[in-house]
Amino acid sequence: MTLTLEGVSKVVNGQTHIHPTDLTLDKGTMNVLLGPTLSGKTTLMRLMAGLDVPQTGRIIWNGTDVTGMRVQDRAVAMVYQQFINYPSMTVYENIASPLRLQGKSAAEIDAGVKKTAAMMQLTPMLERKPLELSGGQQQRCALARALVKGAGLVLLDEPLANLDYKLREELRVEIPRIFEEAGSIFVYATTEPEEALLLGGNTATLWQGRVTQFGPTPQVYRQPTDATTARVFSDPPMNFLQIAKTGNRLMFGDGQSIGAAGPLSGLADGRYLAGFRPNHLEIARHTADAMTFMTRLAVFEITGSETFIHLDHHGERWVGLIHGVQDLQIGTELPVYLDPTHVYIFGEDGRLVAPAAYALAA
Repeated sequence: MTLTLEGVSKVVNGQTHIHPTDLTLDKGTMNVLLGPTLSGKTTLMRLMAGLDVPQTGRIIWNGTDVTGMRVQDRAVAMVYQQFINYPSMTVYENIASPLRLQGKSAAEIDAGVKKTAAMMQLTPMLERKPLELSGGQQQRCALARALVKGAGLVLLDEPLANLDYKLREELRVEIPRIFEEAGSIFVYATTEPEEALLLGGNTATLWQGRVTQFGPTPQVYRQPTDATTARVFSDPPMNFLQIAKTGNRLMFGDGQSIGAAGPLSGLADGRYLAGFRPNHLEIARHTADAMTFMTRLAVFEITGSETFIHLDHHGERWVGLIHGVQDLQIGTELPVYLDPTHVYIFGEDGRLVAPAAYALAA
């Protein structure tokens, strides 16, 4: 069981929402679409579902071209950010409703509802109405109604976005278990890199209607193929710094340099782009060979156990994620430290030249 997109694109009112895209999703896989708002996640899912028809390309399901097939004729289920249940029906009847539309017998309906309710931990709530449930239970009911159909393709469009933190964390843990039991192809859209890492499976990063990279989630995170993917798969986005290679040294400005060892030794002299994630900036030196950069503190935000620091480095805006509550003064000079093993090197065209040493060792 596979879903294949071959050169699929979507144009709306002369604007390209999805550039020609090739993608293959296999049976029993969790596939995350990761990107900011308006990057094309929902449009791509609508094309997969058959809610929209592509301008170019084909959509192949199990070897059959389904490009022009209606959504109701496909083995697909979809759960949206705004979860929808029938308020006048019990949880049992909500879950049973797709099976009734399929013309299943009473015995088949009962078996399907009870099996799916058990999977979703809803068995004690089957006789309740949706409004008698918590937000997390209501979303599980909506998920159960999608799963009970036995759809080979289940599309989840930011399904946890409207839940509070505790419920989101609870369902993030449950969804991989649910997907393993169901055996369908799951596609899960999110704007949050952390959520993609928690869900695992495969991740496709999207930027302005283009899939920039697709592969196993840890690999895409640790070895992004370009600066755009690295920016998407980092929250806050990855910081960047123009650097130069001269001889056997990489010059980072502020008088900082490191030896161009290993794969970096073969780089041609010239200008490059260094990238590093916010959580790798530090305000205390923890390694002897850490590079020091003088910055000016523009803003800081305390989130509880962590502090976001917004920095000005010679006109470049950086963000650091520092553990603990920090007593800082806006407008003051602030030295920050960076371990060279956490630095990615990109060419001037944005393509990855060398991943960070820590990523290769992971």
